[in-house]
Amino acid sequence: MNAIRIEKKIVKYHVNKPDDKAREPRPSKDSSKDSKVIRMTEEIQRPEMLIGSTYKIKTPVSDHAMYVTVNDIVLNEGTRHEQRRPFEIFINSKNLDHYQWIVALTRIISAVFRKGGDVTFLVDELKAVFDPRGGYWQPGGKFMPSIIAELGYVIEKHLQMIGLLKAPPMDEHRRKLIDDKRAEFAARSKQKDAFASGHYPEGAQLCSKCSTAAVIMMDGCMTCLSCGDSKCG
Repeated sequence: MNAIRIEKKIVKYHVNKPDDKAREPRPSKDSSKDSKVIRMTEEIQRPEMLIGSTYKIKTPVSDHAMYVTVNDIVLNEGTRHEQRRPFEIFINSKNLDHYQWIVALTRIISAVFRKGGDVTFLVDELKAVFDPRGGYWQPGGKFMPSIIAELGYVIEKHLQMIGLLKAPPMDEHRRKLIDDKRAEFAARSKQKDAFASGHYPEGAQLCSKCSTAAVIMMDGCMTCLSCGDSKCG
């Protein structure tokens, strides 16, 4: 043990015991001077002008349409790294029954957009919301489980437009098969679609993959005329 020389006058002393370390209070995280808020990306202030797109949602469960506006911010403008990213969202409707959840949802989604990072997860989260009273059919035979789910499809469409999401590709063979089956069935049955757009024949069943009433019996196998899904592989 090395000797230590004390130059000052001793006025008080204390003997350290093994239990003292356990009793020492831990420093609070809030009181630390070095504590900082960690952000996923740099904090970007809202510019004076944003590029926006507005989508109309008209459902049979409401007399009034909803207008969804998604505003984008352009990052690295004028460079080869230029990119559009969603920055905020607004939903307008004359139906005041939905006012509270519309305001809450737009604020939360806008906050996620501004946070940065991968925001595409919002699409799957919104599309997975089901209305306990049941969904509704869109013109053309597509089933929507809820208004929130349709909002998810709108955001998905917008993210595909600005390049953050890619539309699911369909190979040429499957597309040709769908076109041939549709033409063959139309020539044989001469039936009309039960829905407004006239895309699919009357009596078509709901497809579990794309949620479109376009599944018909062809060559002894249930085949979807929308996405090409078939029970026979």
